[in-house]
Amino acid sequence: IKIRVDPTKGPHGVQLNNVKMSMNPFCEIAIEEAIRLKESAAKAKKDKAEVIAVSIGPKQCSETIRTALAMGADRGIHIETKADVRGDYIDLQPWGIASLLKGVVEKEEGGVDLVLLGKQSIDSDCGQTGPLLAGLLNSPQATFAAKVERGDDGAYTVERETDAGTETIKLNSSNAPAVITCDLRLNTPRYPTMPNIMKAKKKPVQTISLEDMVTELGLNLDDVLTPKNEVVEVYEPPPRKEGEMVESVEELLGKLKEKGLVA
Repeated sequence: IKIRVDPTKGPHGVQLNNVKMSMNPFCEIAIEEAIRLKESAAKAKKDKAEVIAVSIGPKQCSETIRTALAMGADRGIHIETKADVRGDYIDLQPWGIASLLKGVVEKEEGGVDLVLLGKQSIDSDCGQTGPLLAGLLNSPQATFAAKVERGDDGAYTVERETDAGTETIKLNSSNAPAVITCDLRLNTPRYPTMPNIMKAKKKPVQTISLEDMVTELGLNLDDVLTPKNEVVEVYEPPPRKEGEMVESVEELLGKLKEKGLVA
């Protein structure tokens, strides 16, 4: 996909018109893990679990929620923003998103046991929403999860990625739900089958406007939408120079020596 950038529009330079939106890959992994945990609970004949997919954004986000429902989520919640509210770190940033998700969690009747999120979005790469949500909920949390297991006591054991390898931590049960952000090695998301795509059309999706949600939660709209950081400039990376074909390893080494890349 060729992303168009209009340098005359400053921080709003990334052009979104006529661009098909898709689920953030890390969030897709989070949906898959939630479905797997639900399936494991059903197989073990434990308490029945429900997977709720939540998205915050313009009308097009409803398609993303339908994808999650086709994968196996049970219902969706769409907090719909106006078309001019940018979610790619321009207007709606991690603090505002985490504040809204906190309200979604606290509104759920019967309580929430676990919140799974992607470790980061692939537009801003912040990786802040999960930790912020855990802080707001006073929840046990684990980031960059590569493996998740639920024990008989309801506690989650998470193997997580670190710069030095992996570490395993246990999230002890508490009054607040565990918050886990998902990394690439956690799983491979399933492809929705045609029967499940058709079933997803009949699954419930609650749509509520951002303004109504903010009012219901007692939040301040300006606080949710006012960026904590400012995007100063957006620009395309410089074009890559055209490659050069060589006939042999010897010729390759010669070219590299000419450019001073090898001794």
